Amino acid sequence: MSKNLLFTCVGLNHVTSPIEERETLAFTGDELREQLPQIAADLGGAVLLSTCNRTELYATVPEGEGGDLIRLLNDAKSAAVSDKHFYVLQHAAAANHLLRVASGVDSMVLGESQILGQVREAMSIATDAATLNGTLSYLFHSAIHAGKRARSETNIGRHAVSVGSAAVSLARKSLGDLAGKTVLVISAGSMGKLAARALAQQTQSHILVANRTQERAVALADQLGPETEAVDFDHLRDALLVSDIVISGTSAEGFVIGPDDVKPVMESRADRGLLFIDIAVPRDVDPSVRDISGVHLCDIDDIEAVTNEGRSGRRAEVENVEAIISEEVAAFEEWWRSLDVVPVISALRERAEAIRLREIKRTLGKMDLDDTDRKRIEAMTAAIVKKMLDRPIARLKNGSDKGLYMEALEDLFDIHPSGSRPRSPAGGH
Repeated sequence: MSKNLLFTCVGLNHVTSPIEERETLAFTGDELREQLPQIAADLGGAVLLSTCNRTELYATVPEGEGGDLIRLLNDAKSAAVSDKHFYVLQHAAAANHLLRVASGVDSMVLGESQILGQVREAMSIATDAATLNGTLSYLFHSAIHAGKRARSETNIGRHAVSVGSAAVSLARKSLGDLAGKTVLVISAGSMGKLAARALAQQTQSHILVANRTQERAVALADQLGPETEAVDFDHLRDALLVSDIVISGTSAEGFVIGPDDVKPVMESRADRGLLFIDIAVPRDVDPSVRDISGVHLCDIDDIEAVTNEGRSGRRAEVENVEAIISEEVAAFEEWWRSLDVVPVISALRERAEAIRLREIKRTLGKMDLDDTDRKRIEAMTAAIVKKMLDRPIARLKNGSDKGLYMEALEDLFDIHPSGSRPRSPAGGH
């Protein structure tokens, strides 16, 4: 990897774009594994993070070339999302953003912990795809470390809600007490589990779980107790007919529920309304079901209003989390600066060693010495070279102006390592 490349993030999230835009760039787990090697092919490394609230591509590219990453994202999904919906961040700003994401302070649900697992999974997928270069590896490990610190050293995660539990709060806000209500949860994946568990813990409702893989629905129902039962995914209409609330959070690419499913159900329900809460991205419920009498539909963007409640206590912890993030970003910048000195140190040592070996060969060739004496002279000259280089190398590693020392050593010893980044005349970056 050429060191004049900068750590870069391009993405869109719940702040910069509506769900209609986000869902066009949402990647399933299988799509991530399929598309990532293709996206990374011309980049020398990439990590793709896709959740219900964001899609972000992390890579190392030259300064000012984030637009190419936007094009790659759009091409991967055959989308045409406008540049205005994206943010483009580089170097320290990109590092700060990734750490804020992993720490839960950039989430719709402030302090939620699910995002840390999603960051870890994104790194794991990149590792398996061999698209994780040195810079990306360093920063994603730092992000996971910062996320763990945020949750262990601060109270940012205390009483934080998940998107699933926020959906339950939204249902309660719309219908009041949920005791005795029948709630259909479509998905036994991560989103469905969170919603179903919140229902089981916080309400006395009857819970139905539907999943394309019936075994997973049965397993989740068994975990949650006698008030939960699995239903056949192929008989969703029957489940809709008896439900008061439907919470759907699958990873399907198309709509799971459409007008043709809902209209006959509503015609059989007399005056009983039906509340849909769609927490999936892409959406599970066709927005046109809103036009059916008696149907009320909320989507992931409606969750934000609910999550704003009770944020004040967690918001007070953001400053403590930001302090952790600042430490981690500073460590990244120090590590990044050290990359410049490594090739210079290596070149300096190689030059000194070449001179030592040349002089040893010339001198010892004229002397009649046994192996023991030769080894002693070898050790002595190696020790002299090491001690001569110790101070300049220490200055390179720890000096207040590494750039100045690097330029001086390169000039004095005529070393010009190809791996070092171009520097300004003042030695800055």
